[in-house]
Parts: sequence; structure tokens; C-alpha cells
Amino acid sequence: MTAALRVFFVGGRISYRALFNWISPVMYVTTMLGSPLFQILFFTYLGRYAGSRGDEFFIVGNAVQVSAMAGIYGMVMGIANERQFGTLTPLLATPANRLAVFAGRALPNIVNGLAVSSFGFAVSWLLLDFSPDAASLPALAFVVVVTVVSCTALGMLIGSIGLRARDVFFAANLVYFLMLLFCGVNVDVDSLPGWMEAIGRSVPLTHGIEAARRVVDGATLGDVRGLVVTEALIGAAYAVAAYVLFRFFEAESRRRASLETF
Repeated sequence: MTAALRVFFVGGRISYRALFNWISPVMYVTTMLGSPLFQILFFTYLGRYAGSRGDEFFIVGNAVQVSAMAGIYGMVMGIANERQFGTLTPLLATPANRLAVFAGRALPNIVNGLAVSSFGFAVSWLLLDFSPDAASLPALAFVVVVTVVSCTALGMLIGSIGLRARDVFFAANLVYFLMLLFCGVNVDVDSLPGWMEAIGRSVPLTHGIEAARRVVDGATLGDVRGLVVTEALIGAAYAVAAYVLFRFFEAESRRRASLETF
């Protein structure tokens, strides 16, 4: 257990530092903070112009969704880049606990996603007069944590596909932007066509965003318990699917001697 925990925490941190050593502070600020900032500002001001919803609807939706910058892109890079950088073979040659190795890659991206989402809320407070009741902040923070973890699980699944697919980064881009449409970020999920609503309710973010909006409107954590549990279960399902796919591709790659072929 001690060895597995060390692999989970230390291995995840070292892997993140190694695979993302090309990111400079300027690149991080412009990509992970600048892009979410302008996304929040754009949709909030667009919503003001349309007059269909209050600012809080767009602020909460986008501030939660921008965590996918880390949850989707970060996880895809954290898993798929092991293959691209030539480190997958020595990694899988170790006797380390596979679950700890796999899950450890998620922890830095979860922290990063929380930082990005927190930045989005902070900027909204500073620039857009977003001021939820102080008593709702602990519940809002809990909902955001669950949602970020759930979103990261989807990134793990796409990253696992990257162990076999030639260019999984196109899929990551597609999923990120489709979530803007399907997950009720800027449009109520209930107002979408039936098939789009069904897809939206089967992926992470949707229930978490809805719960966060209700909390900001004054609901307690108990009032949104069903939404939070649903979000957590969806994330758990994607995480299990991601790990199963990871082990399957590992076994197939060993059998075919194709761990690092493209």
C-alpha cells in the first residue's frame, strides 16, 4: 500500500513535470488562464446583449467548464504523450501498481483544473460583479471539486484511446468544444433537442454545472445532492472505462509488440 501511494503521489508529480517541461510561465498564463478568461467574458457579455439570462448563469457555466482545459487536454497529454515521448515501454516494464501509475497522472491535472476554475470565479468577481453569498462558497467549492474530478475521468478515457490512436489530440479538441454545446454551459440543457440532451446528461460537467448554479442561487448541498451524486457516478464510470481500456491496450500492445508504433 505504501509503495502504491508513493507511485500515485510522487510518480504522478514527476510524470507531470517531465511531460510538461516544455510549458513556460508565459505559455501557461496565456493558455490556461488567458483563454478561460476571455471565454467567460465573451459569453457573459454576449448573454447581456441577448438579455436571455443573468450574468450568473454564464459565469458559473463557463467558470466550471474551463476546468476541462486541464481535465481534457492535460490528461490526454499526460497519458498519450508517454507513447509519443518514448517513455511508455520503460514505464510499463516496471512492476509498479498499474492503477497507481494510471490514477497518479490525474492528480496534478485535477489540481490544475481547480486552479483554472477558481481563477475564473475570481476574475468574474473582480470584473463582472459576481458576488455569491459567502455561506454558499463551501458548497460551491465541493460541487466544483466533484465536477473537475469527473471531467478529468473523461480526459483519462480519451488519453487511453491515445495509446492506440494516431492523433488523439483532434478528439480532445472536439470533445472540449462540444461540451460547450451539450453540457448546458451557455444554453439550458432542457432547451436542447432530445438527442442532444440525452448525450449531455451522459457526460461529465452537465449535472455539476446545474448543481453549481443552484448553489449560487441559494440551494444547500443537500438540495443538490442528487445532481452531485449523479456527476460523481458518471465520472466513476468513465474512470473505470478508461482504466479497463488502458489495461486492454497494454495487453494488446505487448502481444503485438506495438507499444510505440504509430
